[in-house]
Amino acid sequence: MPTYTAPTRDTRFIVNEVLELAGYGNLPGFEMVSPDVTDAVINEGGKFCAEVLAPLNLPGDQEGCTRHPDGSVTTPKGFKEAFDQFREAGWGTLSAPEEFGGQGLPHVLGMVMEEFISSSNQAFGMYPGLTNGAVSALIAKGSPEQKEKYLPKMISNEWTGTMNLTEPHCGTDLGMIRTRAEPQADGSYAITGTKIFISAGEHDLSENIIHLVLAKTPGAPDSTKGISLFVVPKFLVNDDGSLGERNGVMCGSIEHKMGIHANATCVLNYDGAKGWLVGEENKGLAAMFIMMNAARLGVGIQGLSMAEVSYQNAVTYALDRRQGRALTGPADPQAQADPIFVHPDVRRMLMDAKAFTEGMRMLCIWGALLVDLSHKAQTEEERAEADLMISLLTPVIKGYGTDKGYEVATNMQQVFGGHGYIEEWGMSQFVRDARIAQIYEGTNGVQAMDLCGRKLAQGGGAAIQAYFKAIGEDIAAAKGDEILGPLAEALEKALGQQQAATMWFMQNAMANPNHLGAGAHHYMHIMGIVSLGWMWLRMSKVAQAALAAGTEDKAFYEAKLTTARYYMDRFLPDAGALRRKLETGSDSMMALGAEAFATAA
Repeated sequence: MPTYTAPTRDTRFIVNEVLELAGYGNLPGFEMVSPDVTDAVINEGGKFCAEVLAPLNLPGDQEGCTRHPDGSVTTPKGFKEAFDQFREAGWGTLSAPEEFGGQGLPHVLGMVMEEFISSSNQAFGMYPGLTNGAVSALIAKGSPEQKEKYLPKMISNEWTGTMNLTEPHCGTDLGMIRTRAEPQADGSYAITGTKIFISAGEHDLSENIIHLVLAKTPGAPDSTKGISLFVVPKFLVNDDGSLGERNGVMCGSIEHKMGIHANATCVLNYDGAKGWLVGEENKGLAAMFIMMNAARLGVGIQGLSMAEVSYQNAVTYALDRRQGRALTGPADPQAQADPIFVHPDVRRMLMDAKAFTEGMRMLCIWGALLVDLSHKAQTEEERAEADLMISLLTPVIKGYGTDKGYEVATNMQQVFGGHGYIEEWGMSQFVRDARIAQIYEGTNGVQAMDLCGRKLAQGGGAAIQAYFKAIGEDIAAAKGDEILGPLAEALEKALGQQQAATMWFMQNAMANPNHLGAGAHHYMHIMGIVSLGWMWLRMSKVAQAALAAGTEDKAFYEAKLTTARYYMDRFLPDAGALRRKLETGSDSMMALGAEAFATAA
């Protein structure tokens, strides 16, 4: 059975030493964030995930969720009890606003906990994860009455939340939705339609489920400009906060999925269900995007988390499994064979995983800090700068992070050889669970187009120029250093490849937009490669300083520098190959007619 240990040491290194979270004590929510507090959250959160959630992951996948004839759904054995423990311990309240019952801690600590939860049990983590997204949307766009009615119990996880976008005939193109919202005399709306792929849409973990639903009102434009957002509770809520009658929304079926079996992904049928408008009529997509952007960062974390847990299990297996001999001679002459850990190809896969997970963890946690700063930094200029940077990085964190997370999971399965294909080892579950992250909250092709079609041009290119400038400054500061200099020079070359790719888009995409579409995915990966290289340079600077100061944890910091060197050697060169692919444009890609793709009899 697979195991999981939260990477608390690496997380503390990023939070306390690289980002120096305690140095932001003058900002709201950071006042009590000392290393002692962050260490307590990280260590206790990691312990809860390893001891309570991880043991439920494999059996939960095997049992799955069950829909009953009355439309109710039960989660796998142990999930309800674990969710009760999660709620009672207040893990879901970490970074929620204090005015609604949250602890008011920085988003950084909430993101740390999201990684641990997802690594230990991704299907479980989606129940509170979707709730957090719904909370974000209601905080931003809900009326005072809606906030008072729903937020305290959603933040406490007494109630959970969902997002309802997709319908059977449309996915990304939300302008095609057919769910209707008919205004009623009491100010509510009657919601009618069918939504599919609704994660956590029905279950037994909470007393109520608060659905946020996209629908169109009568006479609304038949496009994305006619979409409104509605809050539709599973049970109506009385004026005193108690639960009333069952609303007109039911689970028609549970989707039969490749993975995340322990999360109830439902078809939800709305039959005149009572709902209330959130924000302005016909402005629902903007409100939902608040939830979706929060979810995209959370999905990026899922890419990291599946890579991390599969990596941990592959390392354990590689150290234990004996096959063949080391190419340089027997590593253990007394045994019949050496551990497969000695073989360079196995080491390649493990080092790829280590370099990605540690670099991606740094990028995700720094991204979470940018979210905090976009709301809480002292000046408007600082808030705008942070918002610009995290807006630019969000599709990279989601798209590149989940592409590489899935790749790592499959490589870690490969380490197991034939055993990786056998269910009892659990590696196939990590691969199956990792796969969805490339699809939901906007497929990674959509993320790439968001990055290249919208974010590069954002503010007249201000975001990407700020990104280039910040990396360039860190490179310049490190160049003269004996240890950091070679790392900085390698990163500078990769950054040059990204800058050249950006310029090629500027020169060619206007004349033929297909050139942009054909190269967007390559560009997203170039930016992911460069971004993680930047994170490794930042971490290396701190590691080198710790070694120079005579740290007692010498092995940890030396491993950081070695892994950084591996990343620069093995990941950064890919930026050049991807740029050359991007610059071939779209001509050969788009040349063939549809008939050429048909298989001849």
